Amino acid sequence: MNQVTIKDIMSKPIVIAKSASIPEALDKMLSEGADPLIVTHNGNAIGTLSRKSIAEILGSKKNSKISPNSIHVATTVEDDFTSAYPDQDIDILIPLLQRYKLVVILDHEHRLIGQVTLSDLLKVMRPDCVIDDVIETCYTIQADERVVHLRRRMLDDNITKFIVIENGTIVGIITETDVATAMRSFREVVDDRYQDRRIRNLIVKDIMSSPVITIDRNENVMTIIDLMLKRNISCVPVTENGSIIGIITRDSLIKFL
Repeated sequence: MNQVTIKDIMSKPIVIAKSASIPEALDKMLSEGADPLIVTHNGNAIGTLSRKSIAEILGSKKNSKISPNSIHVATTVEDDFTSAYPDQDIDILIPLLQRYKLVVILDHEHRLIGQVTLSDLLKVMRPDCVIDDVIETCYTIQADERVVHLRRRMLDDNITKFIVIENGTIVGIITETDVATAMRSFREVVDDRYQDRRIRNLIVKDIMSSPVITIDRNENVMTIIDLMLKRNISCVPVTENGSIIGIITRDSLIKFL
């Protein structure tokens, strides 16, 4: 059997120039289903931009009087990536993607030619585990909770997603993507003078994504991975007897490769 190399599984690089605006970057993320984007300058990869960082910059009070279109990618570039070469064996990707969200693929002249994400790797490599091995703690929030309190929990506790509960029932999910798109829309339509007051009236139910795709604890891991890849979703809440017991993410799956 021929050796499988990185060039066999890499995908096209999804890039954004550091001079682009934050709304432009967010639109590209949503249209391409990408997180993070590779930030480039003069064709070279210089960093990454995540939905989490966009949510933070648009939700920051210090930027409340600045139009989102005036905030550029260069203000929030992260160094959350590493690089590899197309002729290397795919096994080297496992420890890299257990640490980074993205591996940038360069040719031997150090030109950007591709990328490998968690999803790219899960398409060809599957963890040998059962569902209980990969269940992570699931954080919940009430549908009528204020978004400002949600943001504080996200920032203070480094939580990126919550399952939304109303009257004891799962009614939605809220992630940094929902926060980023809501903050962008809010900043574009609400006058600066009213932003502080209006944002305090926003509740979780106003910006959550619904309905939620869930999976039963008795399901097998292969089915969950296929579902995540097909729907291009980063996590799936796990239920047992109708109650939420945890969540499975791409990160938790990669840890068991």
